[in-house]
Amino acid sequence: MRRLTFASAGFLALLSGSARAADLGSDLPMTAAGFDWTGYYAGVQAGYGWGRSEITGDDGGPFSVKPDIDGGFVGGHVAGLWQFDQAVIGAEADLNYASIDGTADAGPGNTFGTDVKWFGSINAKAGYAMDRVLIYGIGGIAFAGIETSQAAGSAFARTRTSTGWTLGAGVDYALTNNVVVGAQYRYYDFGKEHFDAPDTFADRDQDVKLQTLGVNFSYKF
Repeated sequence: MRRLTFASAGFLALLSGSARAADLGSDLPMTAAGFDWTGYYAGVQAGYGWGRSEITGDDGGPFSVKPDIDGGFVGGHVAGLWQFDQAVIGAEADLNYASIDGTADAGPGNTFGTDVKWFGSINAKAGYAMDRVLIYGIGGIAFAGIETSQAAGSAFARTRTSTGWTLGAGVDYALTNNVVVGAQYRYYDFGKEHFDAPDTFADRDQDVKLQTLGVNFSYKF
């Protein structure tokens, strides 16, 4: 009987202690929830691009000229992201005004040029979220308005829209619940585009590859 009394008293004391601990725990602040990347975004970006153009043709014999190109760009983007635990997937589209160009001499008084006037892309995006930091990869279809030119006594310039692909990676940081800043690297292959030239010049194919490094500012709605 005495053992039963002691056991009952101990059990009641344990329940009382557990209740006090629960009351104390309810007064403590809960851990703040991490940043939710799910949402729609719009923003601007700017940066620097560099690469090479290969111009090939047949003017009394095969020829190849390779202007190095570089310059700046600025543009805008829209995106939609969805977060599942720490995985983030979505889509992003961007369009940029560019001044990325260069020339190469094929001989005295014979200069070939390439000028990327604008470029953009439609992409899939996937990343890993660590609260307010998002590390991601991105890739999709790329397109650009690219000019080919030549000055050899007289001169000509023609612009065509090229289509290719792009891959890249970046990191974003949420400064606030609505403001996101980041940096991004991209590689573009715009493929080979054929240009018909005036009679005094040779028709040519132009193959442009471009790398860019930029910073971005986005607003989450």
